Amino acid sequence: MTMASLSAPTSFSLSAVFSWGTSDFVGGYGARRANAFQLTAIAHFSGLVLMAAVALATHAAFPSRTAVAWALMGGLSGGGALAIFYRALATGRMGLTAPVAAVLSAVIPTAFGIFREGLPQPAQVIGFALAAAGIWLISRTEDDSSTEGIGMAALAGVGFAGFYLCMKQAGDGSAFWLAATSKVASLTLTGLVVLIGHRARAIDRRGVALGVLAGCLDVAGSVLFIRASQTGRLDAAVVLSSLYPAVTVLLARFILKEQFTRWKALGMLAALLAVPMIAWR
Repeated sequence: MTMASLSAPTSFSLSAVFSWGTSDFVGGYGARRANAFQLTAIAHFSGLVLMAAVALATHAAFPSRTAVAWALMGGLSGGGALAIFYRALATGRMGLTAPVAAVLSAVIPTAFGIFREGLPQPAQVIGFALAAAGIWLISRTEDDSSTEGIGMAALAGVGFAGFYLCMKQAGDGSAFWLAATSKVASLTLTGLVVLIGHRARAIDRRGVALGVLAGCLDVAGSVLFIRASQTGRLDAAVVLSSLYPAVTVLLARFILKEQFTRWKALGMLAALLAVPMIAWR
């Protein structure tokens, strides 16, 4: 199945997987060089500037006040979660903390989507199960390595779930403006934490560059997810987009040389099999 043959919601979701997976790797790596909230503030500022510029350049219509309110709430939830998540990635193993956050962030919106939109087709239910198994296997460890960062990853997962739900409630407004609006709230929250908590500290150019790159990739993933949820079912969009840890794990394996076990390989296979099942129409 090629990208061209996939439905629009599936294509948007899979593109979000690559954007978010790469963003999390870059952000987690950058958080090892700087305060997590400070780095996240840089990322949110970069995402806000990028999306506002794109929205203005494309002459996108500004969303309604209700949509803006939902986007702001989504930004607060997702923005705080992203800072906590970057900290979890920095203190723990990327190959373990990323999937934990993904599993929790997928469960709540998926249940909500099924409740609101009814049960999906049987093939999609099988795909959901395969995706859940894939994420679980990707997160499996075979040694006694430290579980540091798991609690923060779980909290981040709940925050990401709030972001998914709020952005779905924002409706069919411009994805560019909705993403930019959410970044206003995210930047305000993380900026206040940095200022009030006196968390700002010297950060080198490489750290700033990593924050900017992570922010641009993250906001691009947000736009893609918003489009996926606008053009298809919420549960399918969430489950597919939640496969992003596969990209984070692969990058951690090839760049940071983190362990890649047979269970992770099996999880990758389950995730690949889940995609056409969830995309079944």
